[in-house]
Amino acid sequence: MKSAERTIRKFGGGWRSAFVLLCFATGVVVIAARIYYLVLFNHDFLTAQGDDRYLRTVQMSAHRGSIVDRRGEPLAVSTPVNSIWVNPGELKPALDRLDELAGALNLDPDALARRITSNMEREFVYLRRHMSPAQAAGVLSLDLPGVRSQREFRRYYPAGEVAGHVLGFTDIDDQGQEGLELAFDHWLAPEIGSKRVIQNGRGYVIEDVEEITPARDGNTLRTSLDLRLQYLTYRELKRAVAENGAESGSAVILDPNTGEVLAVANQPTYNPNDRSQLDVARYRNRAATDILEPGSSFKPFILAAALESGQYSPDSLVDTSPGTLRVNGRVLTEDNSNLGVIDVTTVLAKSSNVGAAQIALSLDAGHLWQVLSGFGIGRLTDSGYPGESAGVLNDPQHWRDIGQATLSYGYGVSVTALQLARAYAGIAAGGVMRSVSFAALDEPPPGQRVISQSTADELMRMLQAVVLPGGTARRAAVANYTIAGKTGTAWKSEAGGYRENRYTAVFGGIAPASDPRLVVVVIINEPRSGAYYGGEVAAPVFARIVEGALRQLAIAPDGLNEPPVTVIASARVNP
Repeated sequence: MKSAERTIRKFGGGWRSAFVLLCFATGVVVIAARIYYLVLFNHDFLTAQGDDRYLRTVQMSAHRGSIVDRRGEPLAVSTPVNSIWVNPGELKPALDRLDELAGALNLDPDALARRITSNMEREFVYLRRHMSPAQAAGVLSLDLPGVRSQREFRRYYPAGEVAGHVLGFTDIDDQGQEGLELAFDHWLAPEIGSKRVIQNGRGYVIEDVEEITPARDGNTLRTSLDLRLQYLTYRELKRAVAENGAESGSAVILDPNTGEVLAVANQPTYNPNDRSQLDVARYRNRAATDILEPGSSFKPFILAAALESGQYSPDSLVDTSPGTLRVNGRVLTEDNSNLGVIDVTTVLAKSSNVGAAQIALSLDAGHLWQVLSGFGIGRLTDSGYPGESAGVLNDPQHWRDIGQATLSYGYGVSVTALQLARAYAGIAAGGVMRSVSFAALDEPPPGQRVISQSTADELMRMLQAVVLPGGTARRAAVANYTIAGKTGTAWKSEAGGYRENRYTAVFGGIAPASDPRLVVVVIINEPRSGAYYGGEVAAPVFARIVEGALRQLAIAPDGLNEPPVTVIASARVNP
């Protein structure tokens, strides 16, 4: 009996072991079959599912091109920053830690909670843009699910408000919005790249797989600006506007031989690094956008047409007696009473309105318009600067005698400071007009002749007389240098006509007169401290800017022991 029981137990135990082994073997076969099936028939699906969980396409950041002055000094650069974003769905299990996140981001906890909870269906929500790398590291150290950092770039302007108006600014996405940033956005803008990466379960990149599109940094823009002259112009203009209690002011420096803009300044100004100052009333570049009636600073271009007509020479006599001129029932008067019989040079030097009006009325309207248009009046400067105004020069078919007369001393025509500087540059360049350029040029571009070389030379001699003793711009003189230029003073127009006690003071000048290297135009808008004439308000600013610029550029004096090139004729009053 006992022997039989042992036999049964022996065979029973073996059966159970065999059964277990059979089950184990069957499971292995089933699993292997399943694996084989999945690999053979579901490979693409499973690969896609795995990729969806761990393989991501991410952007490769690139920075915007730098802006530098003509000598390579930085004017605008892009600095690396970090932006914090979140996948709200991944953060959902840790919503109880939003107070910690808000503290690290320096945000209001309630506002942060609303932003996240109202975007739970989205996978990407910015929490805060443009944080410093150290601040972003503090946020990431909280190790919250779904909270990540993205490398971006923020624009920085080392010169601040000194060059703010001409450079403009970018938006938070580093795209040009104003000024040179907008004009050359296509050149400065980077090309964002992309690549495939493997991420872990918390969204951190653990391996780069492949580059899809290479990233490319933006191109560097070498501007025509000279930062030394920009600082100088900014400083002197700011001083002048403050001293004269003026509403605003603008100043432009051009190289007449190339058309390059060496400096542009406006007051009041703004700092493009401070986005709270980005108000259109502050950041517009008045020198390119705001038009004004130039007053007597416009007379050189009328006389250019007169000389080109062959009817006049610098020595031609004009009878301005009795200091008034009646045209179309209106009486034009002289600021300097009765100058009598004077030559054309003295008409310019003494800024005779009656003399200029008589000359303008004697010229063919079509010829006069053609010369003025050739000087760029009523046309864009071809600089490509955003928002630039073309000014106003009416068609001569619509001119009346009174309009042609007042045009001679800068009324009924409107220009920008940039246009006026370009027109003076045409005289300085021997009668050749060139487009204005904000980009540095390797060689002078071809120009278009608007007046003859001889006419330009005569105008230069006449403009030097304006700065000599007896002229209206004695305060524009610079020691040891010959200077050519013209003052302008104009009533400001408003709805209904002109208003007394509101003036624009203007000076346009060239230095050195013997070998022009600089053209400077200064405009002081509504001076309120007593003086308002261009020779009193704008001419001294010109002198200070030019004196400093000539020194900075190491331009040798040309006026040492030089006799005056022109003697202003004495006034001969008719009996």
